Amino acid sequence: MNWFKEVFGRIWAAWAILLFTVTMLIFLVPVFLFCLPVPEPKRTHRFIKYARAWMAVFLPGIGCPLIVRGKQHFKKGGPFIVICNHNALMDVPISSPAIPGGNKTIAKAEMAKTPVFGMIYKLGSVLVDRKSEKSRKESFAKMKAVLDMGLHMCIYPEGTRNTSSEPLKPFHDGAFRLALDTRCAIIPGVIFHTRKVNPPDKTFYLMPHPLRIEFLEPIEVTSTDTCETLKQKAFERMKAQIIQGP
Repeated sequence: MNWFKEVFGRIWAAWAILLFTVTMLIFLVPVFLFCLPVPEPKRTHRFIKYARAWMAVFLPGIGCPLIVRGKQHFKKGGPFIVICNHNALMDVPISSPAIPGGNKTIAKAEMAKTPVFGMIYKLGSVLVDRKSEKSRKESFAKMKAVLDMGLHMCIYPEGTRNTSSEPLKPFHDGAFRLALDTRCAIIPGVIFHTRKVNPPDKTFYLMPHPLRIEFLEPIEVTSTDTCETLKQKAFERMKAQIIQGP
């Protein structure tokens, strides 16, 4: 049956690309009419609402319905710095719409060059060129501006996809320095099953499977916290949730 699964996974990936493209083109209409003409932060609030509706069609359409838990943790103030684990390409299209309220995601600058999709990508992201020190500094200032507007900021502290057998890769400092600078609390978001949908050892392959994201209790920034203590708290809490399972 392995050969059948390999063939099916590639046929299903082709279907996912087709459905993504068609729904994206439909999604562009309200973006052009109702998002681009208005200033921030209203633009992002509207964009996320439409993105949420888009994913509500796309994800079930490819057999990957999303279950979101822990949204009540966003009612305790805000804005928040949301940190998520990163296992697959599917993480980004589920994390941003799953976060209650307007939010932006830190994202690779090169993806913004993709025709048509690049425009959507820019609207929902703070772009960074990881090879450029100047770009990294500018992105940090932009993330602070996002929080100042009252929008949540979503960051993947592992930096790149975790293809190892460990629950998490070591965290980078960015999200935790941002928390210290802004005093915004951190909400960990743990994503499950995207690696089953997009296995790290396969290309052009997608397997339908229900997805889940669990938002955990906020990690408040105290006067005694350092970048390392915040990082350790977040890492241990997310690791424990991953080991426990959904």
